[in-house]
Amino acid sequence: MKNLINLFKQNLHLHLYLNLSLAFSLISCSSALVNIDTAKDQIASYYESGQFERELTEIINDAKEKFSKVELEPNSAVVFDIDETTLDNYEAIKQIGFGYEKKYWDEWIEKAKAPAIHKVKDLYDFLLGKGFKIIFITGKTDYQYDATLKNMKLAGYTKFDTIITRSKDEYKIKSAQFKSQKRKELVKKGYKIAGCVGDQFSDLEGENCGIKIKLPNYLYLVD
Repeated sequence: MKNLINLFKQNLHLHLYLNLSLAFSLISCSSALVNIDTAKDQIASYYESGQFERELTEIINDAKEKFSKVELEPNSAVVFDIDETTLDNYEAIKQIGFGYEKKYWDEWIEKAKAPAIHKVKDLYDFLLGKGFKIIFITGKTDYQYDATLKNMKLAGYTKFDTIITRSKDEYKIKSAQFKSQKRKELVKKGYKIAGCVGDQFSDLEGENCGIKIKLPNYLYLVD
């Protein structure tokens, strides 16, 4: 059984966890809990040693192969998550000890300085080249839309159909439900969703997902 230590919660039902057992499994088969500082060191090692990059490369190469086999239609689209999928917040999260502070997080988003995750940007370019439409669905809120749009463009994601954020009446909806509902609305508008790319399992739950591309994330868990 995975052992999760709940670090912090925010009022939007975005729960950030330090997944000790997953981090520990990177170097050991033991399921025992470890000291939190040890777990943080193991997570940092995973991201900074090249292991994350190697795992991500394999996933993206497999994704390209799968999407190459899709019969393209006029409104074929691929849905991407944003944080830890297209944008990299690792350094910002590391700065606060792999925890969560709402004020710090909001300030970080407003800075619009998160870099692209280069392997995912490569997949994005590949899909555009194939003729797929690109849609971004994020758990970020409507008041963060402008900063998110600015960040995406600065990171190189300049061509897409839309970025969907949470409206005020959607703040408390769980991520899986929110994203599933938005995909349903997209299908009603005529889109053919060929696949979804995300770092959370909640990005890939529900109907209208198509090909599911799950990226690694040992930083936090969103339900």
